[in-house]
Amino acid sequence: MPATIAVTSATPSSWAGVPKARELRDGLICPVLLGSAIRENGVLRLMKALRHEAPGVAETARRLGASAQKDALAYVFKKEILYIPFFGWGIARCDMIHIDRQQGKQAFQKVIEQGQRLLADGTWVIMFPEGTRITRGQVGQYKLGGTRLAVETGAPVVPIAVSSGKCWPRKGFIKYPGMVDVSIGKPIPSAGRAPDELMREVQEWIEGEMRRLDPEAYR
Repeated sequence: MPATIAVTSATPSSWAGVPKARELRDGLICPVLLGSAIRENGVLRLMKALRHEAPGVAETARRLGASAQKDALAYVFKKEILYIPFFGWGIARCDMIHIDRQQGKQAFQKVIEQGQRLLADGTWVIMFPEGTRITRGQVGQYKLGGTRLAVETGAPVVPIAVSSGKCWPRKGFIKYPGMVDVSIGKPIPSAGRAPDELMREVQEWIEGEMRRLDPEAYR
């Protein structure tokens, strides 16, 4: 499976516990998947890939079709995040793509150039098609950056829907207790597709899934 572009409606969380690879391989600890298979949110696909044994990082990556290298995920994000104390300083040391949204075409060209390099190295590129967080229950404008990169590189798109708006409202400092669902869709091939057509399919899946995950927000 080639490197993949993940298009998501909210900020996802990456796998943790990589430094525990030896304990995982030796069976001293076991992976725990936070999710519900009953909700049909992609957890079963992960479970089928991992099976019941406790494989090492390289074997886990092979089964999931991911890269086993240190920076297996790369986010595309606005450069202002780099100025956040500690968090921004840390993410600046990672091989990811930060852009100046005021540069327009130049910013997108940077995404294409760096995205092609990362995908060629086996790194998954994660992009947020709306470009910013959207108020719960609202639909933002889906931009074509992610699907244009997918079409130019031939990488499939994995749509992801996240209901984090229930617990962390847009522009909200206070987080509320509750359950956040992360739903992972099936890879969508990009070969022979037009970016706008591909993004319409991605948007249709994400928006439909958001209404399934958080129906109260759309009443």
